Amino acid sequence: MSDKKVLVAGGGGFIGGHLTAQLRSEGFKVRCVDVKPTDQWYQVFDDVENVVADLKYLDACQAACESVDDVYNLAADMGGMGFIENNKALCMLSVLINTHLLQSAIEKKVGRFFYASSACVYNGDKQVCEDVIPLKEEDAYPALPEDGYGWEKLFSERMCRHFREDFGLHTTVARFHNVYGPFGTWDGGREKAPAAICRKVIHAKETGAKEIEIWGDGKQTRSFMYVDDVVTGIRKFIENDIAEPVNLGSDELITINGLVEMVEEIAGVKLEHNHNLSAPKGVNGRNSDNTLIKKYLNWAPGIKLRDGMEKTYEWIHGEYLKKHAQPA
Repeated sequence: MSDKKVLVAGGGGFIGGHLTAQLRSEGFKVRCVDVKPTDQWYQVFDDVENVVADLKYLDACQAACESVDDVYNLAADMGGMGFIENNKALCMLSVLINTHLLQSAIEKKVGRFFYASSACVYNGDKQVCEDVIPLKEEDAYPALPEDGYGWEKLFSERMCRHFREDFGLHTTVARFHNVYGPFGTWDGGREKAPAAICRKVIHAKETGAKEIEIWGDGKQTRSFMYVDDVVTGIRKFIENDIAEPVNLGSDELITINGLVEMVEEIAGVKLEHNHNLSAPKGVNGRNSDNTLIKKYLNWAPGIKLRDGMEKTYEWIHGEYLKKHAQPA
């Protein structure tokens, strides 16, 4: 495979960095493109082509797709629930990235195109109860996705479908469910729940605080997928001809309160839980139905949440200590 070149759009991001590491290990030539300066990328590899460019613009996408065989579109302006709920317009502008990448993929005769969608496309009326029924792919319609971010993802899914139907582009769409792990955002406002909870518990332990703030009542339920599983899934998706969007997520359900307790156990502390009922908390319940992915791939994400959270906690703990180290 060493003669095959691939584009990772959003290569400076959390998942993009892990995917690039995997592609390198498989012998691919990789072009990573991200809007952030390289010193802000989560992982940087000297043996890949690292490009700083804004893929919302057509000319940047045309250059990015030049002479590549496959495109992995992970690029988006997004973050955790706090960011998504307060930046709907910014999230929707990511539609320009997928639009221009699809156009450029046709123009540059790209072979295969992977699009990273989200469980935020699902109808909100099916996520009002904590005791949620796992979401099947058909539950995206009738459409009532997360406002802003979810609408953009759902629209971009349809674009991938019609570029396949009208132009014959090999498009594949996976709906990610809450990806977490090392080398990701853990503070600053864009972090997701697993990283935010790790940071809060670490801060409480290191400072001697006795309490932790939890967004919402903590009864909301989620499934969380470790980043190694998502990278394995992405590779499997693009290697197979799956014409419809399919869930890529763990089906191990937990409450946010349960996740906090898990991190407390990992840290060896017990804190007072203060629930901020006015903070963004997202839907009440969301889980992945993995029937379809097992049908197509005879595989589904299986890394246990406790195992992944232990690795994530260890990495964030190290980053926290580096950030807060006292100057010599």
